[in-house]
Amino acid sequence: MRMLNLSLSRRRAMLAAASTLAAPALACPAVARAAYRGDDGFDGFVASIEVRARSEGVSDATLRRAFAGVRVNQHILELFNHQPEFTLTWAEYKAKVVNDNRIATGRAVYGRNRALFDAVRARYGVDPGVILGIWGLESNFGTTKGNYGVIEALSTLAYATHRRPFFSAELLAALRILQAGDVTPAHMLGSYAGAMGQPQFMPSSYLRLAVDFDGDGRRDIWDDRADALGSIGNYLAHSGWRLGEPWGQPVLVPAGFDAGRAGRDSRRSLGEWTRLGVRRVDGRPFSRSDVEGAVLMPDGSGGEAYMAYGNFAAIRKYNPSDFYALSVGLIGDRILA
Repeated sequence: MRMLNLSLSRRRAMLAAASTLAAPALACPAVARAAYRGDDGFDGFVASIEVRARSEGVSDATLRRAFAGVRVNQHILELFNHQPEFTLTWAEYKAKVVNDNRIATGRAVYGRNRALFDAVRARYGVDPGVILGIWGLESNFGTTKGNYGVIEALSTLAYATHRRPFFSAELLAALRILQAGDVTPAHMLGSYAGAMGQPQFMPSSYLRLAVDFDGDGRRDIWDDRADALGSIGNYLAHSGWRLGEPWGQPVLVPAGFDAGRAGRDSRRSLGEWTRLGVRRVDGRPFSRSDVEGAVLMPDGSGGEAYMAYGNFAAIRKYNPSDFYALSVGLIGDRILA
């Protein structure tokens, strides 16, 4: 049975660096200085970032505003060091995140914003369901965006942890966002790891993929719903989402099915899966035999099974966890059912 280590804080920020948070953060000031490898403490670290930021076009005025009052935030380091973890099966994770309250909230917000979702679909070729699933998981449909100052959070993590290259690059990206004038330092809020706004974009993702969907001159993923949903749509479009195609579906596997045949890399045509005894949950064969998919059994033999199609991979580019991607798909499907 597959288990998932799930932190209470979201991990996509660190997964974006193409590795997990294996190296511990360094919380005490003395060790923090060692992480920086400089003799001038936090002020020296900030000065070094400012030099790099100026070379990327960030003005002195922006830097003064950005770093005003910024300090090493020990609470952020404590969260980084001591992320509470729970070992959850897929069944437990699904019950936790794909719940009736989230579905009801999603249906309500979709009903109020149907025209906006239609506009995002028309512009980016991304279906409403997957956007609803991501929006619901990332910020509970825009209600939990984070309350940490992003500059202070990234400065703290860049200075006082062994992930200095990654967080320094994100800090520089955040300074470029401030330079562009899309948001002020006071309103640039996010998670303790620097993930921002309703889509929980890291600054580098914001620079590449955030959009000014409503044309008001700013890319506001914090308070502008159109920009937030448009940015999620743009992200998925760049990740290869195919309009009108499913992400996947629950399936039934026969008794004694070899779980070794399951997994994202074991792709076969639905005709081949049918010959191996895989069926839709209503027991009928698939309507098409030529489409390729992969059987996922997140809790192993005896647990639920899913057929994952090409759009599943697009969701995993937002967050590479299979549990996350399955949940996004299921939330979207239930909201629109």
